[in-house]
Amino acid sequence: MRVTLPIVTTVLVLAANPNVKAQTDLSAYADPNGYIDVQTLTCAALAGTWQGDADRLTTWYSGWYNGLAKKHYFNIARSKELEHEVIVYCKANPQIRIIEAIDVMLKQERFSGGFK
Repeated sequence: MRVTLPIVTTVLVLAANPNVKAQTDLSAYADPNGYIDVQTLTCAALAGTWQGDADRLTTWYSGWYNGLAKKHYFNIARSKELEHEVIVYCKANPQIRIIEAIDVMLKQERFSGGFK
């Protein structure tokens, strides 16, 4: 009983909180063949998916952008930091596309001198 009461209380508080939203699997955005159009995916999708899906998606975008830039290095710490910044930006701007949010973050990074 002592263990059950805190668990039940926590569940009820979370259920009553209007800011708590269910996470959406990325598969919800896939076409019938299982493909996601990454150029049209919005920030709402990134901010509203599971952390593992967000990690996979931002890793894919990182590879895409690095491929376009003909870069072949992967900085794990910087990638995690940029992913966090993109997700925070996306939560504040859910209506824009993820590629637009990444563009904003990359321009800020270049402006601050973070890219060489």
